[in-house]
Amino acid sequence: MASSVIAQAADYTGPLFDTHLHYNQEAWDGNTGPFPPTEALARMQRNGVKAIVANSRPNAGTQTLAAARETREAGVTVVPFVRLYRNRDDYTSWFRDETIYEMVHAELARGTASGPYRGIGEFHLYESANANGPVAKKLIVLAEQKQLAVLAHVDDVAIDLLMANAPSKGRALRLIWAHTGIGGAPVARVRALLERYPLLMGELSYRPGLTCADGKLCPEWRELILQYPERFLVGSDTWVNQRWSSYDELMQGYRAWLGDLPPAVARRIAWDNAADLFGVK
Repeated sequence: MASSVIAQAADYTGPLFDTHLHYNQEAWDGNTGPFPPTEALARMQRNGVKAIVANSRPNAGTQTLAAARETREAGVTVVPFVRLYRNRDDYTSWFRDETIYEMVHAELARGTASGPYRGIGEFHLYESANANGPVAKKLIVLAEQKQLAVLAHVDDVAIDLLMANAPSKGRALRLIWAHTGIGGAPVARVRALLERYPLLMGELSYRPGLTCADGKLCPEWRELILQYPERFLVGSDTWVNQRWSSYDELMQGYRAWLGDLPPAVARRIAWDNAADLFGVK
């Protein structure tokens, strides 16, 4: 089954590193949901996904994938992130909620069956100014001090604000920009941020304007990716169960446009950038 799905995709047939995967409560619900570990991992396995950044609401979903026997049998490496959401209410208040900061410390101390947490997020900032919330500021400092990556669903203005709150002012914070700006920041602005912050990386799920009608990269995005091949990542963003249902199509879509890039660049975006970032072999 694995080879048949990959063969139907475009030229890129190498491994994929899914750097934006949620295993939220509605997907598994203590193994009784529609996508228990066996089903979720089967979807990864048949699409050549060899590693994932797991971040889930609540963190029990990530803990489940990290500990599952099926994960090891599927040959999937779990890179765990601490998500800031215990429930949906936390989406709009985490940046000022001291109990979130306490929860992050508790999770970091706990770790997972696959090893220590490697990052914080995904988190959302629906208003850019909330990057200056008291807990948001403390978590950015914590992330840089502990060399944790940050996965942030924010606009381009908030990228600057988050970086300004880091001790290094953005020179040493490993920030992964979820969707590389789901609001559609112009390519010129994305380029300027990549130039300004040497460790900023762009994750490409849901990115408006990334691909054109043929499923291949639009010209300005192809130019940007070729200019910065070491700065982009791919991910599924399985935030709702429909994304799990369409996981095959999501991964095949990546393989289609990756196959239109030089092989070394395709491999870098599909696997090497994330593998280098997290030390995955």
